[in-house]
Amino acid sequence: MTELTALAAARIFDAERWHDDAAVLVEGAHVAGIVPRGEVPASARLVEARGRILAPGFIDLQVNGGGGCQFNDAPDHDSIARIAGAHRAFGTTAMLPTLITDTPEITARAIRAATGASRAVPGCLGLHLEGPHLSLARKGAHDARLIRVMEEADLDALLDAARLLPVLMVTLAPESVTPEQVHRLAQAGIQISLGHSDCDFETASVYARAGARLVTHLFNAMSPLGHRAPGLAGAALALPGLSAGLIADGIHVADPVAALALRAKAGPGRVFLVTDAMAPLGTDAPSFTLNGREITRQRGADGIGRLTLADGTLAGADIDMAASVARLVTRLGIALDEALRMASLHPAEAVGMADRKGRLAPGHDADLVELDDDLRPRATWIGGSRLYPLPDTRGARPE
Repeated sequence: MTELTALAAARIFDAERWHDDAAVLVEGAHVAGIVPRGEVPASARLVEARGRILAPGFIDLQVNGGGGCQFNDAPDHDSIARIAGAHRAFGTTAMLPTLITDTPEITARAIRAATGASRAVPGCLGLHLEGPHLSLARKGAHDARLIRVMEEADLDALLDAARLLPVLMVTLAPESVTPEQVHRLAQAGIQISLGHSDCDFETASVYARAGARLVTHLFNAMSPLGHRAPGLAGAALALPGLSAGLIADGIHVADPVAALALRAKAGPGRVFLVTDAMAPLGTDAPSFTLNGREITRQRGADGIGRLTLADGTLAGADIDMAASVARLVTRLGIALDEALRMASLHPAEAVGMADRKGRLAPGHDADLVELDDDLRPRATWIGGSRLYPLPDTRGARPE
């Protein structure tokens, strides 16, 4: 018989509403319900949360690295496990390891690694391929030598990968992929995200009709929003069928612009948080390499780093998901419940996993984050098991 566990906290957010002085009931790997603390079944094992708040675990759809590991450098199972472990300390309970534009050989290795890791690494949802079918005009930190037009062999490889991976997200640009190719990919269940593109609003609309449902790191590496030329950024905000990832570090998007975007974008497409984190996350490393190029890290007074190539080009981000949520609340004035949804429910909806992830509702995966009053993670649970911090191996009960 499966043990019933009650995770109790002063406040619990289920993705829709708050419950005060209550407990999340966990049976096996799933949520069984939420009850007032006084109604916890006598048969349940009661666990007091380390923080005051329990919320759905964070979901990050763009994770390039962490814990000193860059996925491009070692696209294997161990790297995914290490990266997932690093992000787990910051409240992330589900993620897409992300491969930045690379060779066909490295891409194939990444697909194989993510296929295995999605079954064995807690929190690995699948894979995000950011490139190589992008626009040279908006390449950002991607290696121009590796960017190329999608050919039939590339499309076939992605269709094969889609049959193996629970979630496959692909960032591509209309400059390098046809609407017909996008339609075939989308029909196979691949999550198509427009990004690293200089396309205009009308072209973005054509690709949205073809099956694109996402936009990668809003405002960055894309045609900007102009009052006469809305560009891809304008399409991301105006087209209801598109959801967009946002890096909320105050570096990639200025806070006033991020606030404007959040006010402008209404459902069914939503803005959701991504970290776009690179290898240094969770470490003190001053630099790392990507495709053989050095990227340096400069930390601000708030501890958030700026990662740049030698020419000053931004190369990923140095912020975790919990810090992103906190910045939305403290710097942008976003209500805490909506900030939490942007880190959990909205990304789950964006990739079609809201029936399992992003809520603390009966039948959903028991993925939770415990937060203190300053929104710092104290613990994370994945599939009903507390994986950060790891339980005392001597059997001592944590505080």
